Amino acid sequence: MREALLYEKLPDKSVKCHLCNHYCHIQPGKFGICHVRFNENGVLYTLVYGKIIAKHVDPIEKKPLFHFLPGSRSFSIGTVGCNFQCDFCQNYEISQYPRIEGKVIGEQATPQEVLEAALATACQTISYTYNEPTVFFEFALDCAKLASQKGLKNVFVSNGYMTKEALDLIYPDLHAANVDLKAFRDEFYRKHCKARLAPVLETLKHLKKQGVWLEVTTLIIPGENDDPAELKDIACFIRDELGPETPWHVTRFYPTYQLLTRPPTPVETLKMAYEIGKKEGLKYVYTGNVPGLEAENTYCWKCDSLLIERYGFMIHSFKITPEGTCPSCGAKIDGIWE
Repeated sequence: MREALLYEKLPDKSVKCHLCNHYCHIQPGKFGICHVRFNENGVLYTLVYGKIIAKHVDPIEKKPLFHFLPGSRSFSIGTVGCNFQCDFCQNYEISQYPRIEGKVIGEQATPQEVLEAALATACQTISYTYNEPTVFFEFALDCAKLASQKGLKNVFVSNGYMTKEALDLIYPDLHAANVDLKAFRDEFYRKHCKARLAPVLETLKHLKKQGVWLEVTTLIIPGENDDPAELKDIACFIRDELGPETPWHVTRFYPTYQLLTRPPTPVETLKMAYEIGKKEGLKYVYTGNVPGLEAENTYCWKCDSLLIERYGFMIHSFKITPEGTCPSCGAKIDGIWE
């Protein structure tokens, strides 16, 4: 165990955690909602420092990040635990493991070992992913600082529930993030995630203010968050609060974990979401989890020329100039290309 960051000690030996927007009030001998932060006699400990449950070399497109170092590789790590309880979680075996099994598992690693593995595999980034990186924040922070010193970039794949205190602590060593905006109705977050919408919106705005390269993902679940009015609200929020240059990924749901009563998302629904995003002025909208659709390619927002052709996570052609512009019309294509 290692003493946690971002908490306050209270007179009765309880503590208040300031890492995420649950702001858990934790009594001695109890866990936070994430089940990986534990109050031992008035001291809050993280139980997952360096306890890696998953590590892989992934294409950066898998995060998904389509406008941040495309075609590069990312050394990706995660632990067990999560501060959400999504009933549709695609990685519930690890995110909910401590809650289900009542223990923490993982292979011990140091930040230096993570950095060396990333360098040895010619990765340009380290991604903190698979589960919610906020719950292993102390380890991610130490890794991120080392990575920055060696010229590597750091990526969070997140539910966006961390506090501004956490974001300010890792600044400026967080360079890109893909944040799930799971819906635009608070009742969805309360019902399906045991969380709230408003803190996610605030996190997105704060990341943008910090200059972190930001992309947004919405997993569209039939009958839950696929209403055209709600999708329009998401698109308008991205446009107005984050900027029309912010890529929006609308991805296909497959029944899993505890949400087995909903069918896979119809492809037509994804196409509808794509059209809504484009109609509302977003420059870059992508469909996901259905390889082969044209909407996984990058087109010039001004002249509609094909700039990046993809199939799944693989790039087939790349035509953006070294200056980050469209070769046909000269329009600036937003992103981090080198």
